[in-house]
Amino acid sequence: MDGIADMGARRAGLAHADAIFPQTPAATAALSVATRFYSPALLNHCIRSYLWGAMYASAHGITFDDELLYVSALLHDIGLTDAFDSHRVPFEEAGGDLAWVFGVAAGWPADRAARATEIIVLHMRGDVASTADPESHILQVATGWEVVGRRPEEFPARARAEILARYPRHGFGGEFLACFEDQAGRKPGSTAAASVANNVAGRIKANPLDAR
Repeated sequence: MDGIADMGARRAGLAHADAIFPQTPAATAALSVATRFYSPALLNHCIRSYLWGAMYASAHGITFDDELLYVSALLHDIGLTDAFDSHRVPFEEAGGDLAWVFGVAAGWPADRAARATEIIVLHMRGDVASTADPESHILQVATGWEVVGRRPEEFPARARAEILARYPRHGFGGEFLACFEDQAGRKPGSTAAASVANNVAGRIKANPLDAR
């Protein structure tokens, strides 16, 4: 189930963005879970992360598993929600474990569910090459752009305007920073804590997606 077949539609524009989302039972269920448990800001962030990632992959000719990327993108921050936050492990590990449970419940083989876990955990780790793991690489690029504005040259102004008009940020930067600061306070050894110590607040504030 690679995503390369729909790349022309993604590159042509996003006026009918819903039509390019995967339409599998697992994808539909993932959107239902995300809609139920995320705030509006986090929900739109996860949807935008998928769209930015698909756009980036199209531009670079990266073949990827569309359903797997979509489900992973929608669930990658579920560990930041009140319902699924863990007081023991980093949010990306909690979210990855939930994605495994979700995938198996959706009828995926255990190894496919484990891929969703891996992608979600790796989005908070060091850079992964597209040749080694395309879905993890794509989600890293997309979330790096979403949160702190990394690689702005990959995302043209017109596409930014279209996606933000359809899926507004709703104060995402401030809400996300508050989540990370909360995680850092309770889990000082986590990747979120390392990000806070590395001035993620300043980088979020400087994100061009929040420029007025």
